Amino acid sequence: MSVSSTHGDCGADIINQHKTINSAGNDASFMAAEELEKHIVAGQASENIQENNEPKLKRKLKGRQMGMIAIGGTIGTGLFIGSGSTLANAGPAGALIAFMVMGSMVFFICTSLGEMSTFIPTSDPFNHFAARFLDPSLGFAFGWNYWYSWMLTVGSELVACGIIVQYWLPNLTGVIWGVTVLVIIFLLNAISVRGYGESEFWMAALKVLAVLVFLVVGILTITGVTGGDFIGGRNWNIEGAPFKDHIVGILKACIVAAFSMQGTEIVGITVGECENPRREVPRVIRSVFWRILFFYVSSILIIGLVIPNNNENLINASGAGDVAISPFTMVFLKAGANWAAHMMNAVVLITVLSAGNSGLYACTRVLWVLAKEGKAPHFLSRVTKRGVPFWALLFTALWSAIIFCISLAGNQSVYAFLINLSGVTGMGFWLGIGLCHWRFRRAYIAQGYDLNDLPYRAGFFPFGPVYACTLLVIIIIGQGYSTIWPKFDALGFFSTYLAIPLFLIFWLGWKFFKKTKWIKLMDIDLTTGTLLELERSGDIELFELSDTSGWRKYFRWLHRKSE
Repeated sequence: MSVSSTHGDCGADIINQHKTINSAGNDASFMAAEELEKHIVAGQASENIQENNEPKLKRKLKGRQMGMIAIGGTIGTGLFIGSGSTLANAGPAGALIAFMVMGSMVFFICTSLGEMSTFIPTSDPFNHFAARFLDPSLGFAFGWNYWYSWMLTVGSELVACGIIVQYWLPNLTGVIWGVTVLVIIFLLNAISVRGYGESEFWMAALKVLAVLVFLVVGILTITGVTGGDFIGGRNWNIEGAPFKDHIVGILKACIVAAFSMQGTEIVGITVGECENPRREVPRVIRSVFWRILFFYVSSILIIGLVIPNNNENLINASGAGDVAISPFTMVFLKAGANWAAHMMNAVVLITVLSAGNSGLYACTRVLWVLAKEGKAPHFLSRVTKRGVPFWALLFTALWSAIIFCISLAGNQSVYAFLINLSGVTGMGFWLGIGLCHWRFRRAYIAQGYDLNDLPYRAGFFPFGPVYACTLLVIIIIGQGYSTIWPKFDALGFFSTYLAIPLFLIFWLGWKFFKKTKWIKLMDIDLTTGTLLELERSGDIELFELSDTSGWRKYFRWLHRKSE
């Protein structure tokens, strides 16, 4: 049984009626059927007009914007600033292994999300898929936890912007720059989804350019072309290299690497406003592994070759105010670029602006879907003529501003607290994606569907989601390791694990209030709101696939071999 066989097609039924009537040669019946067809089509048109009177999200995100949004979600402050701590904890080879392991985990999470999002395009996959494939109460909990996690992140990024700009203008308060950034990202999101998509495209392009320049300068520095010193593999033969603390060091590095890659799931939210999910989402998802391999693994390899793992600045660089001692800055300084700190400060500022912009977008769409499904106040579901959920956007911006104001009391200390609070929650979303994919695929097969009918099919199932979920559980448990040993840190422990009881409150509270139940495999809805249904109804324009270039054909063939 194929997916296409599960959807009714009024046009096909009417054509079949015509064929039956024509074979009978009954002219009167033919005229009656023709009138019936006109009546049905007119009725459907009337219903569509009534539905279209209510503004909804616009599918205006283009393929190039989707690709850059995915890349932008991969490159963040975790790479530019926090990556040095992995080298200090695990040594150059240990850090490399940690990023490769976590990169593979993120790849499987993205392929799981890609399979479900392409089959059912939605602007809130975390709430929608959990409510559809697991339990409605879990959907409620995942949706609200995702919203408050990214709302906190937006607020903390506003604090970071103030800290970054003070590097150049130390006498001006960070409040001015935080408010300025909030106004900018609010306007970018309020214009239209194209405003968000285009801004993210160019910010991601600048981040990509910065990484490319870094890789070229790093290679020239290692070979002695710049800096006047041939480094080669010298730093892999010092004390603590290539491995430091063995498996414990790698586990510590894995935790940092996992948190550095948060944000890659935002591409799943953009599917709800993508022009052509059938064509663009598989393209973006297939490139995830290569982007992680190129940007993260190559950067960590360069840093490990240029900077000794016993450099004290590696472990000290963790926040937005430490850009002067970030591993990227140190590599540029090693090459003789005295302007490196200023350039990296500008890059990190763009990165933080991009994170705030994406966070506000993600929060708005998730909150809009929650309101549409009756899990949030109804007024938040209103959409402007441009397809912007303005009230959900305003509500999120106001709460982010409140968090920003609260953060001013402790500045960087509160900033770190907010990052910890939202961090474990991000791991929880990825865990939810893996669980949802497991249930989705099992239900798809149990209900007799053909896997070949999936618009995009994740490879290495069931290994992929099981592998990813196992690593995520280890990361969530291990995140609080530093708050317990060697000395117990009550505030750090509380901020690290507070997300877990908050999730339980949302989940069990909604379950008790709504009396929801675990959904059986045969009761999971695999027909409503699917890509095929949206294409047939005209909500999504049907495009022809155009993967005709040789390298695309090769990678499509390589991916099919893994399925």
